[in-house]
Formats: sequence, structure tokens, C-alpha cells
Amino acid sequence: MDRRCNMGFIKRMKEDMDVVFEQDPAARSYFEIFLTYSGLHAIWAHRIAHWFYKYKWFFIARVISQISRFFTGIEIHPGAVIGRRFFIDHGMGVVIGETCEIGDNVTVFQGVTLGGTGKEKGKRHPTIKNNALISTGAKVLGAITIGESAKVGGGSVVLKDVPDHATVVGIPGRVVRQHGKKIRTDLDHHKMPDPVEDRCEKLQAQINLLQAELNALKERENHVDSHL
Repeated sequence: MDRRCNMGFIKRMKEDMDVVFEQDPAARSYFEIFLTYSGLHAIWAHRIAHWFYKYKWFFIARVISQISRFFTGIEIHPGAVIGRRFFIDHGMGVVIGETCEIGDNVTVFQGVTLGGTGKEKGKRHPTIKNNALISTGAKVLGAITIGESAKVGGGSVVLKDVPDHATVVGIPGRVVRQHGKKIRTDLDHHKMPDPVEDRCEKLQAQINLLQAELNALKERENHVDSHL
């Protein structure tokens, strides 16, 4: 039994390194990947931490995850559920929350946050379906779902569900492409409301009203004085 488990673990490690070869053209050898790819180290450490987490050894699980964070710059909560062939490219700054669920063949780049939006209980982190790609610096927040084969553009902030085979960009994220077809969106930024300008216009209107009332009072006083 133990021998089968060990062989399974080694097979998964080999599979993880194969993914690096497929995704990263800079990878040259298994030896290099094994020693120098921090994203890979973070995933392996997470598997160990997650095993302890499942059996309610929460303290040990968190210690392992924090040690991994110190050495890799990648923070994965031991409670997160991660599928096979997960690839973290240049992973510095990646954060993955406790109730996050990640499917198979998912790719995440540096600076990505799969986090929550507050102190709510229960499911509070995203679900990322198979074959999704989350680009550099993207923030996916809350108990939302990123659909199968979906793509999130770099620097986007996603707060709502993303359908399958869709591409999302912007702050907040909006769908610009789905099933290979461009989605019509309103990108006339010059027509977007300006809250500062709106407030200034309201203040100016109040000033004009006060000025008119002041002028009326002055005219009334002058009128009274002229009859004395």
C-alpha cells in the first residue's frame, strides 16, 4: 500500500514537471525544473499541507504552508483544493484562499490573487474550472466561478461569474470575447460618469443659489434704507 502511494506521488511529480516543459519554453531539463521552479515547489508543499488539513492537523498544515510561502513567495492556504497539472508561472505574489477550488490544467501567473471579499463564512473564494488561465496581476474575488477554458486578462479585477470559453478584462472585469467571438461592450470612456465633476457641479449650483439669496437680501436692505 505504502509503495503504491509513493509511486503515485512520484508519478504526480513527474506529471507536474512535464507541464512545466509544455508551458515554459525556458525550461531545459528535469534537473533544472526540480531545483529552481518555485511554483512547482509551492504546489508540492501544498499537497503535503493539504493532506494534514484533511485529517484536521490544521496547525501542522499551516506551518508547512507558511514555510513554503517564505521560500517561494507563493501563499496557498492548505484548505484549497487543487486539481492535476496546475501550473504557476513566475509565481511571486500568488495568493490562493482557503475555500478556493481549482480544476485540472489551470495556469496562473505572478501576482494573481484568488481571494475573498470580506469576513463571510463558508465558501468565500473562487472556483476555477478546467483549462482556465489567470494572467499576471489579476484579482479574482469572492465565491464566484471562472468557467472552463476561460481567460482572465492581466490586471483585471473579477467580481462576477465568468462563463465557459470567455475572455474577461478590465476593472471591474467584463466579458469581451466568448467562444472565439468578440462581445460588444461600451468602451466609450469619455462618456463615463465623473463623480468628482458631478459633485463640483452640485456645489456650484448651491453657491449660485446662496449668492442669489444674498443679492436679494442686499437689494431689500437698500430699498428699505432709501425710504427712511
